[in-house]
Amino acid sequence: MSGLPLTLAPAEAAALLEGPDAPLMIDVREESEWNEVRIPGALLIPLSQFVARQDEIPAGRALIMQCRSGGRSGQAALALRTAGRTNVANLAGGISDWEAAGLPVTYGE
Repeated sequence: MSGLPLTLAPAEAAALLEGPDAPLMIDVREESEWNEVRIPGALLIPLSQFVARQDEIPAGRALIMQCRSGGRSGQAALALRTAGRTNVANLAGGISDWEAAGLPVTYGE
């Protein structure tokens, strides 16, 4: 999968996550936010650690970046696109819109 749009609505992202070449969801919120609520299967790489931990992001896999409302993840997605990754999208509205759409979340640590 390549050439994801810059942003994906929650329902669009959820549909892609069900596919055979599912993208990796990366949560760029801080650990305290992650411990409250998270999208199942997401990988936590806080924006504050993003540059130092970019080697943890699989090179050939499509990515959906996610935060609380879409701002921080938008920054991360843009940084990856600027670095040459075309298969990166931002989750529009973040986990707030994801949860409001009735999509699955996990609560607590």
